[in-house]
Amino acid sequence: MKIKLVSLFIFCIAPFIFVQAQQQILISMDASQSNHLKAYGVVFNHITQGYTAQWLLNYRGGSFLVQAENDIIRKSRLRNVSVETISSSEANRIITEVESNSSNTAVVPLEKAPKIAVYTPDQALPWDDAVTLALTYAEVEYDKIYDAEVLEGKLDEYDWLHLHHEDFTGQYGKFWASYKNMPWYIAQVKQMEAMAAQLGFSSVSEQKKEVARTIKRYVGNGGFLFAMCSGTDTFDIALAAEGVDIAPEQFDGDPADPDAQEKLDFSKTFAFENFQLKTNPAEYEHADIDVPVSINRVDQSLDFFTLFEFSAKWDPVPTMLTQNHVSSVRGFYGQTTAFQKDKVKSSVVTLGEAPGRDQVKYLHGNYGNGTFTFYAGHDPEDYTHRVNDPPTDLALHPNSPGYRLILNNILFPAAQKKKKKT
Repeated sequence: MKIKLVSLFIFCIAPFIFVQAQQQILISMDASQSNHLKAYGVVFNHITQGYTAQWLLNYRGGSFLVQAENDIIRKSRLRNVSVETISSSEANRIITEVESNSSNTAVVPLEKAPKIAVYTPDQALPWDDAVTLALTYAEVEYDKIYDAEVLEGKLDEYDWLHLHHEDFTGQYGKFWASYKNMPWYIAQVKQMEAMAAQLGFSSVSEQKKEVARTIKRYVGNGGFLFAMCSGTDTFDIALAAEGVDIAPEQFDGDPADPDAQEKLDFSKTFAFENFQLKTNPAEYEHADIDVPVSINRVDQSLDFFTLFEFSAKWDPVPTMLTQNHVSSVRGFYGQTTAFQKDKVKSSVVTLGEAPGRDQVKYLHGNYGNGTFTFYAGHDPEDYTHRVNDPPTDLALHPNSPGYRLILNNILFPAAQKKKKKT
C-alpha cells in the first residue's frame, strides 16, 4: 500500500549509509528491549541536543543506531534501556542488510527533534491524557497551550501538536446527562463560558470551532497533528459544521439548527465524511463516526487491532508510525473507541484496524504541507478508563505496544529535512 509523501519529507537515504569509524550503539526495539518507552526518550533527547540517530525501520522492531557520544550509554542504562555496543564494521554490516533491496527494511536519519505542544487546559491532570503520560514517562519536554494561545498564533512556535481529548463541538464531552449536577462539571462549564466571553465569542461552541479551524491552518502550513479519543472525531465534526449551530440548547442556550445535518460540509474535514450527527443531548456520542460498544459484552482477552505492514523504502512515513515489536495490539476504550470504516475518507491511510469488524483504530493523512494522525481510544493500558479511575503507572508497562504507537509520532517529524512553511 503506497501513499504520496508530502513534499516536506525529503529523506536523503543513499543506497548504503556507512557510519564513521567510531564505536556505535544499537538500541534494539524488539522483545529484547527492557524499556521501549524510555528508549524513545533517550533517542529524542539525543537529537534534541544536536546529535543524530538512524532509525532502522522494520529491523528488530524498529531499532535505533547512534554513535557512542553524548554519554548515551550511561543515560540509557540509568533509564533501564537496553543498548548494545558494536563496532563500526558491525554497524555498517547492519546498515547494508537493512538497505538491501531484498528486505522490507530501511534506514531513516533522525536529525532535528520537533518542538512539542500539548493542547490541554491548565486544570487537566497529567494522567487524564495518554500522550502527556507517555511524554512525561519518556522524559520528553513539551509545552501546554490552550485556546487563548492557539488563537493568539502561538502554534507557529511548535512543530508537533497533540490534541488532549477535547470536545471541539462545545458540548462539554456530552457528559450533561450523567454529570450535569456534579461540581466538577458545573465548574468546567463556568470556566469555559467565561473564557469564551473573554475571547469575544458568543458561545463555547463557536470558540471551539474557531480553534479547530486555526489548528487546521497550522497543519496546512506544515504542522504535525496527533490526536486521540474524542479529540479526533469532534475535531472533524467542528470543521464540517463551520457556520452551523449543532449544539443543543442544553449546551449553548439556544436550539441547534434543525437543518444542521444537511448543512455539514465534509470537504472541510481531515479524515471523516458522510457521518450523521447525534443531536440528543443525553446521548453519549457526537456522531456515528465512533463504533458503538458494550463493554460488558466484549471479551477483553480477544479484543485486538492489527497494524498494517508498509513498504519501508517506498512508504517510510506509515512505516515509522507503525513500528512495534508486535503486529497485534490490545484494544482499549474511550469516548471515541474506534472509527467506522465507511466514514473514513479514501484519501486517508489506515494504519491499524480490528480485523473482520470494519473498525479503524489508527489512521494517518496529509493536509497541505502537514500531516495528521488519529488514534482512537483513551489509554492503551487502561482498557475501560472510566471517570475517576486511578492513574496509569507506565513504570508497570515499559514495553507497552499501544504506547509505542504514540511515541512513534514524536520521532517521525525528526526525519524531515525542510523547515515548515510559514
